[in-house]
Amino acid sequence: MKSKVYFSKTITPEKVIEMYKVLEKPLQGNIAIKVHSGEAGNQNYLRPEFLKPMIEYLNGTVVEANTAYEGMRNETKKHKQLLKDHKWDIFKVDILDEEGQIKLDIPNGKVIKENYVGKNIKNYDSVLVLSHFKGHPMGGYGGAIKQLSIGFASSFGKKYIHGVGNIDNFWTADHDKFLEAMADAASSVMDMFKDKILYINIMCNMSVDCDCCEVAKDPCMKDIGILSSTDPVALDQACIDLVYNSNDPGKADLIERIESRNGIHTIEALYNLGYGNREYELIEI
Repeated sequence: MKSKVYFSKTITPEKVIEMYKVLEKPLQGNIAIKVHSGEAGNQNYLRPEFLKPMIEYLNGTVVEANTAYEGMRNETKKHKQLLKDHKWDIFKVDILDEEGQIKLDIPNGKVIKENYVGKNIKNYDSVLVLSHFKGHPMGGYGGAIKQLSIGFASSFGKKYIHGVGNIDNFWTADHDKFLEAMADAASSVMDMFKDKILYINIMCNMSVDCDCCEVAKDPCMKDIGILSSTDPVALDQACIDLVYNSNDPGKADLIERIESRNGIHTIEALYNLGYGNREYELIEI
């Protein structure tokens, strides 16, 4: 059976809430809302005022985790300052690995058998993964699967994924195996929350670069819309397809970034692990 992916060309704060509601699976309990806080200097990240109605609607906690590279987000003290500078402190905010990490086993992982995530993840009953869909210097693209893997990983965990189990190979591991490690890590978070996790991808400000880049290229194509699903594989696949099927000539730059990094392989890898569906029904809202 095809997965359902909901799509709206309208990009407003109110539409984000509507795209959550159409999933008809209200999140319960203590809700984590995974966002990307945006590296200092980045101009493309989703602003907190845009996501404010959605976050307040759920009364959720904005969650992030420290990075593995130098910048304003690799240590808790600096990261907290960055969150304040970027105005995320208007919400409840939790840096998941502020007090350490926990290990999630991945017995069926293809290239890694464990994933290290911020220990505070244990405090949450359900999760909304709010992703800014765009390009990425290493992954080719960034969407829901990257948020599940790199996004929830502790600083050490990010090195572990990038190094495919060997942090000494942080920047030098086999590229496709790194993409497969992201899929392995994503599966462990999905296993942890099972059906208590929902996904929204927002296709705006689509640069070839990620929000983790201090100096990012400006968006290369026009905004496309908001998509939501209970299936991150179908969701990311639908976003990729919308880019390819766009009439925007600027798509060539984003497609080149995706293809040069074999970005589709992350989707393939998670699907091949038995998660999600690459076939979907796109339902316009």
